[in-house]
Amino acid sequence: MPPKSKGSSKKSAKAKTPTLIDGLTKEEMSKEQLEEHIVHLREELDREREERNYFQLERDKIHTFWEITDRQLEEVKAERKNLDKEIEEDEGRHQVEIKVYKQKMKHLLCEHQNTICELKADGLVSTEVVQQEQEKLETELHRKMRDIMVDMQELDNEKLVKELELRHDEEMTETRNRLEKQLAEIEAKYEKKMEFLPRELDNMRKNEISEREEHWSSHINDLKENHNQAFSEANLLLNRMQDDSKINISLKREINELRAKQVYKEKALAPVVQKNKRLAELISNVKKEMAENEKKMKCYVTTKGYDTSETVRQKELKDLKWDHEALEQKFSKLQLERDELYTTFTQNLQKMQHKAGVKSMLLERKLKALTDSLEKTQAQLSSVLAASNMDHIALSEVTNKIEEKFDFSNNSIKNLQCEKAQISKARRDMLLTYEAKQRALGVPAETRCMKPFDSSLAGRSQDLDLGFAPK
Repeated sequence: MPPKSKGSSKKSAKAKTPTLIDGLTKEEMSKEQLEEHIVHLREELDREREERNYFQLERDKIHTFWEITDRQLEEVKAERKNLDKEIEEDEGRHQVEIKVYKQKMKHLLCEHQNTICELKADGLVSTEVVQQEQEKLETELHRKMRDIMVDMQELDNEKLVKELELRHDEEMTETRNRLEKQLAEIEAKYEKKMEFLPRELDNMRKNEISEREEHWSSHINDLKENHNQAFSEANLLLNRMQDDSKINISLKREINELRAKQVYKEKALAPVVQKNKRLAELISNVKKEMAENEKKMKCYVTTKGYDTSETVRQKELKDLKWDHEALEQKFSKLQLERDELYTTFTQNLQKMQHKAGVKSMLLERKLKALTDSLEKTQAQLSSVLAASNMDHIALSEVTNKIEEKFDFSNNSIKNLQCEKAQISKARRDMLLTYEAKQRALGVPAETRCMKPFDSSLAGRSQDLDLGFAPK
């Protein structure tokens, strides 16, 4: 800070307010007033000194009191520690005493249990002894009571026997009279029944005979109808088999036609294949010559110039190329025709195989059904004929006619089976030749796979032997 100027110090001194004593300044007060004021101040100073001394004494007292209390607190803490130690020691002693007391209690409990067991054993022994004595007393009392009861019953039994004999005699007389009455009633009843029984039996026998006659007549009519149905079904089956034989003949013709077409096309294919091979060889030779001529032309142009014979050769090459392309087109057309023949031939064969298989399965099922029905009718006819007691001559005539019809049907079935076997054999031979030619022409094996036709009827003859024989 800058030093203050003298003018500023004077102004500050003038600005100080004078101290007032009893409302007057020092200058205004007199000497006496000042002395009084000094005395008053001295008194106040003494009083203040006394108070200061008093407060110092109080402070010393408080300090001493604090020291005393601090000592007392330390003493109390020491006493507390001693008390804690004593308490711990007392607790240890108490725990030891508790353990000793527990051991004593265990010993006492063991002794108590032993005494209880001894007392129980003594009680059981004493109760058993008392029970035995009581049982002896009871047996003696029962024996005495029985003796007394026997004596009493002997006296009462004599009276009871007499009373029972009287009652028995009365009951016997009553039952005898009642049974005699019942016997008389039953005899009368059964005599009446014996009179009515023969009439009832005759009526029942007549009714049963009439019912059986009606039953057998209806059964015979049913058998006749079933037999007629079986004959009609057999005739239908024969007609169908004849139709199937006609279909087989037509199939055979179609197969022969297809075989002829195949042979013709194979013959037509052979020269085309040979021509194709020749043309391929010619083309390869021409290409070789062309390469040689080109080399010669290059050499000739470099040496002598262009020759006119080269144009002629180029024209010949163009003509040969045109011929080669035309032959290739013909060859591709022939291959397409051959593939179409392969596909159509296999499809037609598969269709014919499927049709023939379906027809053969249907025929087999019908034959089985007819044989079953005929066996049933045979059994029914034999039972009917045995029951009806027909004439043996008429029966033998009927059976002979039936056997002749079935022999004829069996022969026709055998003939059809022979024709079918021949057709299947011809087909197998045709397939073998076809596969051999395919191998020769280089057809791949995937297109050559063809399944042979196996019929369930082939190689199996079914004779309808019904077993009718004259008795």
